[in-house]
Amino acid sequence: MDRLPGFRDFYPEPLPHSDVWSADLRQWIFSRWREVALRYGFREYDGPPLEPLELYTTKSGEEIVAQLYNFIDKGDRAIALRPEMTPTLARMAGAFQRNYPKPLKWFAIPQLFRYERQQKGRLREHFQFNADILGETNIAADAELVALLIDALRAFGLTEADFWIRLSSRRAWQDFFTQKGGQPDRAYDFYQVIDKLEREDPSESEKRLQSLGFSLETVREFIQAGQPTAELAALLDNLSERGLGAYVKVDYNVIRGLAYYTGVVFEAFDRKGEFRAIAGGGRYDHLIKLMTQGKADISAAGFGMGDVVLTELLHQRGLLPASRMELAAYLLIEDETLRPASLQLLQQLRDAGMAVDYSLVPLKSDKQFKRALESRASCTVRLEKNEAGTLLSRIKNLATRTEQLVPFNETARWIKSSGPDQK
Repeated sequence: MDRLPGFRDFYPEPLPHSDVWSADLRQWIFSRWREVALRYGFREYDGPPLEPLELYTTKSGEEIVAQLYNFIDKGDRAIALRPEMTPTLARMAGAFQRNYPKPLKWFAIPQLFRYERQQKGRLREHFQFNADILGETNIAADAELVALLIDALRAFGLTEADFWIRLSSRRAWQDFFTQKGGQPDRAYDFYQVIDKLEREDPSESEKRLQSLGFSLETVREFIQAGQPTAELAALLDNLSERGLGAYVKVDYNVIRGLAYYTGVVFEAFDRKGEFRAIAGGGRYDHLIKLMTQGKADISAAGFGMGDVVLTELLHQRGLLPASRMELAAYLLIEDETLRPASLQLLQQLRDAGMAVDYSLVPLKSDKQFKRALESRASCTVRLEKNEAGTLLSRIKNLATRTEQLVPFNETARWIKSSGPDQK
């Protein structure tokens, strides 16, 4: 029995097959995301993977149902696996935002699900780093999010030669649309055309724009001019003052197709243009009011970064981590009469915070040593008695193959302070 199309199996390394993903790598990515978010003063939250279907149709309309894993549960409720985190955030913040000082700086690492066509960089499930600031309208909040995005990517070893953030503004596009005579009820259709300009055949874009009263030439002139709005200029100044100006550029090709964006929008791309967007987000000041039916009216801005495109980019750039040592020590039990004392030492080492493994059952010495190597242990520890009957620990550094005899009760201290490097 195989897994469902578009889903992934995560195995411990070394991976048994090229068609599976690394659980170790996933945790490494999560740790980098979490480390940077906490450094920025963000607090972690989470919600259920199942939500009422209405949560998503309220935000995106009935057409989103075709993209969801949805069903009627045993309580006769219409529910869905979460395709994104923003509706859950809106529901949670709307319910208890008064219990927290503003602004709220929250992040999450949810697993998300969408029933859609698989393609490069997009599966039917993925993990995503979401970061949002709620309750602050000043452009400084948008700058904080863009800076967080930049540093989250730099945490993986990526540099300004690898990626850039393309900044745009829904307000700028709204002004353009209005000044050129666009009909208010067709604004979203216009945004959809702009969102697909770089991926769609120009003749098709021209046709769709003409149906809305625009020409492709006029649109391209606006994009090429790239005149920053006041809010974009303030955003650029904020990031330049941080020393991050080289990572960002105003690019009105970016508009973000979702209807709820209200201000600055942005997307992260690799410089070589070989991948889909690495991340994207923007300001959405009216969504929480909509989602809570007016009970909470909180400004908001945020972004999401998926693990699939990020992993592909890191692999292409040679930035995936090498297999790391997993264990501080592997305990060898070659004399079964010393198993009780070995188990005592095992617990002492684990109580000292070290990752230690051993053979659960009697095993030949060479097979135990092979397992120590396979587990990438830093050292092996084997108990023995001297002529006086005193217990000693023989510790072998598996990198240098040097050995050291230490007193039984000094084993943990020696491994931590004088033994192999713990990573």
